[in-house]
Amino acid sequence: MGTGTGAGTGIGTRTGAGGAAGALGAAVAALYTATLPPALPGGDAGELITAAYELGVAHPPGYPLFTLLAKLAMGLLPGGSPACRVNLLCGFLGAAAASLLFYTVFRLSGSYAGGILAAGVFSFSRLTWQWSITAEVFSLNNLFVGLLMALTAHFEEASTAKERSKISKLGAFCCGLSLCNQHTIVLYIACVVPWVLARLFRKKELSPGHLLKLGLCFLAGLLPYLYLPASSYLNRARWTWGDQTTLQGFLTHFLREEYGTFNLAKSETGSSMREMLVFQLEQMKSELSLPVLALALVACGSTALLTKQQKSPVIWLFTAMLCLYSLFFAWRANLDITKPLFLGVVERFWLQSSAVVAVLAGLGLATLTSIGNTVLEGSRLLPWLEWLCALALVASQVWTNYSACDQSNNYVVDKFARNLLSSMPMGAVILLRGDLPGNSLRYLHYCEGMRPDITLVDQEMMTYEWYLPKLAKHLPGVSFPGKRWNPVEGVLPDGTLAFNLHRFLKVFMKVTRPGEGAIRSGHGVHVRSWFLPMLCLIQESGFVSQGISITGLKTMAVSVPLPGKLWPTRRCGRPG
Repeated sequence: MGTGTGAGTGIGTRTGAGGAAGALGAAVAALYTATLPPALPGGDAGELITAAYELGVAHPPGYPLFTLLAKLAMGLLPGGSPACRVNLLCGFLGAAAASLLFYTVFRLSGSYAGGILAAGVFSFSRLTWQWSITAEVFSLNNLFVGLLMALTAHFEEASTAKERSKISKLGAFCCGLSLCNQHTIVLYIACVVPWVLARLFRKKELSPGHLLKLGLCFLAGLLPYLYLPASSYLNRARWTWGDQTTLQGFLTHFLREEYGTFNLAKSETGSSMREMLVFQLEQMKSELSLPVLALALVACGSTALLTKQQKSPVIWLFTAMLCLYSLFFAWRANLDITKPLFLGVVERFWLQSSAVVAVLAGLGLATLTSIGNTVLEGSRLLPWLEWLCALALVASQVWTNYSACDQSNNYVVDKFARNLLSSMPMGAVILLRGDLPGNSLRYLHYCEGMRPDITLVDQEMMTYEWYLPKLAKHLPGVSFPGKRWNPVEGVLPDGTLAFNLHRFLKVFMKVTRPGEGAIRSGHGVHVRSWFLPMLCLIQESGFVSQGISITGLKTMAVSVPLPGKLWPTRRCGRPG
């Protein structure tokens, strides 16, 4: 139970750190697996899984690494549906992130208890737990955050120039690879890269040749982005986002221009920077607990007061990463977090900063024990108190959050989508609108092959200039009277012919005889009705509660004979 500073430099200790990290990761994976959603969760999961299944492109910035990993998981991992397998993949990624947080703390402090504290309080916080067991990109981002910190700690402890060179090249590759997932990690990279280069320069190990090799390693990490133009060029996916066959199309997707580059949303008025930072601090206190925040402050405070500590440079680096990320994100997160929906969107991005706080807390616990050992020489009580503190805080997280994060019996979204698809008549064309109905119906239709007779058309995607040129060929027989959908039909300033919903339906149904359903041209497929499903669900932190009431569900069908009007055919009751 060594707690001495810098204790993690020996070969034996290094091997022990790897074994302990693996054991901890297995324990986290077991708990995550026990609470996995067995079917499709809400949020962007349906779209991400469908893009991977079809080998299409996900929403900006494309997430090519996650897409490829999810595709592999569907073929290699055991389990049931594609959704269940990708959920399992994300659980394993989250467990690997926990292992790396443990390794970082242990490498810098030699404290098993500090490492367990860092990994446990982060992995079993409500927010981390919930977003680590669902098919989303956040667990992969947590993995890269842990990997960057672990490599930084390893680099700092490296004893030879050869070892530092090897670690720096691996780190450069991982920096590039991490940008193939979530771009917010670039703020950590902006801190780590100059720090590593400065350390190499001071040791006279930064030659032009080595700098070139680091640059090439970084570019090699970005290679998964070649998947985007390749997928777009082949155009075989029945669901994809954007046209990356041109440089402008690729940059539009990569830079998230459709959402707003360096913003969470386009044309949104968000909370003030001060309000965002206050919410983040409150969220950290709620998610990690006040004692954990206090331990993180101990690590920072001891670094400022005890300047001879061997791990001081790394702690300063981690603190700088935390401050830069928090300040920049609070400045650019242009959403009103006083609204629960937008708060649920924003708080997921605070996971990246919470991981650093957890590591600092683990180092703070090790520092307190080290100081106590110096003051109370030979005391046998301190190691036990260190372990008691770490295990108590981790156990508190599990006890508090298990029931809220247990999604093992959550079939709400799956049942909603299955019931909706089952109720559709043969050959129906469904006009989708909204993430939840759109993503869930797309997943069941494309990934699980449910109702192959129907056709899904996304109303919102028709507003993008790329949608019809890319996906019209996968919608055989559906006639589009223009290049883009727009509430006001006509010719747009760029010369594009736009059509509205009324024109769309009128053109589509012009061959309908009185008393019959619309006949879709091409392949002899008969379409009896158009349906426009809309859904309103109450969500908590991105997860649909199991006891929820589905409200506002309307199924609209085009009546016959022509000209056709929209009549409600069914509506579920409001919650009592």
